Amino acid sequence: MRSTMLPFSPPQIDEREIAAVVDALRSGWLTTGPRTQAFAEQFATSVGAPAALPVNSATAALHVALAAWGVGPGDIVFTTPMTFCSTVHNIEHLGARPVLVDVEHDTLNIDPSQLQQVIKETLATAAPHERIRAIVPVHYAGHPVDLDPILDLADEHGMCVLEDAAHSLPAFYNGRPIGDVAHARVPRAVAFSFYATKNLTTGEGGMLTGSQALIDEAKLWSLHGMGRDAWKRYGAGGSWHYEVTRPGFKYNMTDIAAAVGQVQLERLTEMDARRQTIASAYDAAFAEMPELLPPIRRANVHHAWHLYTLRLRLDQLSIGRDEFIDQLTSHNIASSVHFIPIHHHKYYAEKYRYEPNDFPVASAAFSAEVSLPIYPTLTDEDVHDVVRAVRSIVNSNRRS
Repeated sequence: MRSTMLPFSPPQIDEREIAAVVDALRSGWLTTGPRTQAFAEQFATSVGAPAALPVNSATAALHVALAAWGVGPGDIVFTTPMTFCSTVHNIEHLGARPVLVDVEHDTLNIDPSQLQQVIKETLATAAPHERIRAIVPVHYAGHPVDLDPILDLADEHGMCVLEDAAHSLPAFYNGRPIGDVAHARVPRAVAFSFYATKNLTTGEGGMLTGSQALIDEAKLWSLHGMGRDAWKRYGAGGSWHYEVTRPGFKYNMTDIAAAVGQVQLERLTEMDARRQTIASAYDAAFAEMPELLPPIRRANVHHAWHLYTLRLRLDQLSIGRDEFIDQLTSHNIASSVHFIPIHHHKYYAEKYRYEPNDFPVASAAFSAEVSLPIYPTLTDEDVHDVVRAVRSIVNSNRRS
């Protein structure tokens, strides 16, 4: 057994990021400035997007995209229960109505066939003043959503598609990077997270990719509704004058954060390669254990492996998920759960009268899921320790 606790997901920072922050501090420009602009351009190029907007969180990216499309009261937005609460909070913040759609059994991404049925039912029961406006699919754990049928549905019904890609950098669907919206058939945008635990971090931060027109509008919403070049007003040739054209938010990214992001973007390929190696090692170790259901990766995707979500076959074990996690902790292995489904949270359960079994696939996955450590600095010995602990717990709690 390990003598020290293996952390679940520490930030992946080394001397390169520290040097970049020092350079930013010495430059005298700390908030949104030239580094933020350069980071946006570099990120857009890396995912093949027409344009990108750096913001202070993925939550902000989701919010400004919906605001830029004019989503508001009377609008209906479809999304998944298998996500962090911020995905749905943004719909609520704008006065729109979220409608949840259950997930696929294997990927735990929103189920396109169920989405089609829910859209049909919603159209039949919506109030006269309501209209369906957008779909917010979540690329769960780093495995891309099955986008083609979702885009087809959006096209059929005149909806926008806003992808929550907080977990999905770098991920690919049918050979195209998540974040590439250049060939979108409908209004489309992608929101990324750069939180401390993410595959690319800026400490706190996020990015929105989309068409140039959408990004120009989202920029206005992201900084108090001021003109899109407002950050230049204190530089050479700038003017003190600005005009507010939207009731905007305070969501801008700082140059300090962007400096970290630029270095992380340069390191992304090497960090992704290590995540792929760790995921393959876990897959090989757990495939021979019928009590466990390792996550899948479909042939047409590149999985970003932000999370490695192991599901327990509870009918073959004498303990539940919570006790399994407790036993992992006793082996000095930190773990987590992703996610408590939206309809289990008090606010949404009470407002929309959800019951736990309203979305049975999401609820069943939640009751059986354990997220294991997966990050680039995890050593081969660390991976062995995780596998050994999981095997030990399974072997000690296998139903006879």
